[in-house]
Amino acid sequence: MKYWKNIARVALDIGAIRINPEKPFTWASGYRMPVYNDNRLLLGEPKHRFLIAESMQENIERDHIPVDCIAGTATAGIPHATTLANMMELPLVYVRPSSKEHGLQNQIEGILEPGQEVVVIEDLISTGGSALKAVEALRAAGARVAHCLCIFSYGFESARAAFEAADCQLHMLLTFPNLVAFAEENGRIDADQKALLEAWYENPFEWATQNGR
Repeated sequence: MKYWKNIARVALDIGAIRINPEKPFTWASGYRMPVYNDNRLLLGEPKHRFLIAESMQENIERDHIPVDCIAGTATAGIPHATTLANMMELPLVYVRPSSKEHGLQNQIEGILEPGQEVVVIEDLISTGGSALKAVEALRAAGARVAHCLCIFSYGFESARAAFEAADCQLHMLLTFPNLVAFAEENGRIDADQKALLEAWYENPFEWATQNGR
């Protein structure tokens, strides 16, 4: 996979991924974590959007993933799904977290044909809950969904297990171990910071307490 180092470089340069083991970030869940991701910043430049879409297309072609339609998760997955669908000249739909309460009460927006092979596009996977809700909705509408692509994943075991249980393969453009390796190789973190990050990766939800953070 030839794009992951470029994605890591860009994400760190523009602050889409921030690393600070000494002063962890407080996530919405309340947990203190040494890494923070905001892939919305990757939408700012056309070259960044194309970098993500080209990497996703490479994944699909390399792994021979069957695809008739691209589905973006609302809202962060939609722009990347749109760019990818345009590049591959494929139909596009997007999936809301739940059905609308007005109008036609759609959860899936766009034209989806039963039996289509659909690839789900998500920007970030933490627990995987939102992406798997989209997979469930698409399957309920008659689509065949066996693959989900995301830009970055923290690599939580709970997410891996959830995707396995759902019989949906997760493809990550950038993994947490690759991010750490890139950051060390390029002098963005030192050996002590790397050790803290690796300790977090092994036990993310107890890390802050164990390390007095």
